[in-house]
Amino acid sequence: MKKFLKITGIIIVIIGLAFVFAPSYLKKALIYQYVDIDDHDIFETSTVKAGSPLPWNLAKDYNRITIKDSLKKKMEIYKTIAYLVIQNDSIKYEEYWDTYSDSSLSNAFSATKSIISLLVGCAIDDGNIKSLDQKVIDFFPEFAGGYGNELTIKDLLTMSSGLNWDESYGSPFSKTTQAYYGNNLKKLIFELKVTEKPAQKFNYLSGNTQLLGFILEKATGKSLSEYASEKLWKPLGAQHDALWYLDKKDGMEKAYCCFTSNARDFARIGKLLLDSGRCNGKQIVPASYIAQLSQADTFLSDENNKKVDYYSLHWWIADYNGMKVTYARGILGQYIFVIPEMNAIVVRLGHERDKAYKNHHPLDVYTYLDIAMQILEKNKK
Repeated sequence: MKKFLKITGIIIVIIGLAFVFAPSYLKKALIYQYVDIDDHDIFETSTVKAGSPLPWNLAKDYNRITIKDSLKKKMEIYKTIAYLVIQNDSIKYEEYWDTYSDSSLSNAFSATKSIISLLVGCAIDDGNIKSLDQKVIDFFPEFAGGYGNELTIKDLLTMSSGLNWDESYGSPFSKTTQAYYGNNLKKLIFELKVTEKPAQKFNYLSGNTQLLGFILEKATGKSLSEYASEKLWKPLGAQHDALWYLDKKDGMEKAYCCFTSNARDFARIGKLLLDSGRCNGKQIVPASYIAQLSQADTFLSDENNKKVDYYSLHWWIADYNGMKVTYARGILGQYIFVIPEMNAIVVRLGHERDKAYKNHHPLDVYTYLDIAMQILEKNKK
């Protein structure tokens, strides 16, 4: 027994010392473990300010449709906290769970990437970025040399950069974990190298989006939060301020993951696509740029040497019952669906998503679209 206690004590001391001397990001990762939709409580944040709100109308049959029990059960299995269906600019259905409401903050995770894409469109329209074909080295010569000389804005947006980023969510030592829990995004990004030829292979990397965040900041002379407020959040008539996680106090926004808002205001992003970049009579994002978001980059091939017909400029594309659905998605089932044929937007927020895929889309995607079809009036605009 004494020997056992001695060995146990030594192990505890070793573990304690390892924790004490571990990098700060790793300590935070070990304490909080897996990511959560309410992580704004553990990070420094900046505010994306709203302006004059443009409230949603309520449809005449608002919340009068009953969802089939089998579909409702599926939605609850994935710990949904918000489900919202809008058609013809009116809310037809919305439901919230577990004390969440239409004003509750929830992290969009990688759906934030789609917001970054819209900001790139704004920056091109403003002349701060010349075009999608502009070279990254025009902004950051640090990437010059070898394949880095070829890297463009479009390569980052189409996830074909060739950067040596480690997109691992399970490892506490991956670059993705360091980016989320660490406090120096600049160091992490500018240590990257372009190790493969760009514009060849689709490889989903959060580092691409974070580099776009630094480019936007340099090109516009504004923080991402300031630029998003000016170009999107205020013009779209968001009702509430949003939050954006930072790597440290007064630091850099986590561009790849951490825009935080509510279902009704996230739906405004979908409406922008539905209305070809216009809102309230004003062109916010060029219509030509918006049109590209639903066009797959089939010139690329994926890890299975298949053409990439499911991804565009930081937006996903699904074929659902013959309809093209463009959507933003996050790792815990954060979705903003745009369904032009139905003149509809669907937002789902929650704690989990299906781990199985069909045609490169998580299976729960089809569940939420099936539910929406119950609610929507087909072909009525």
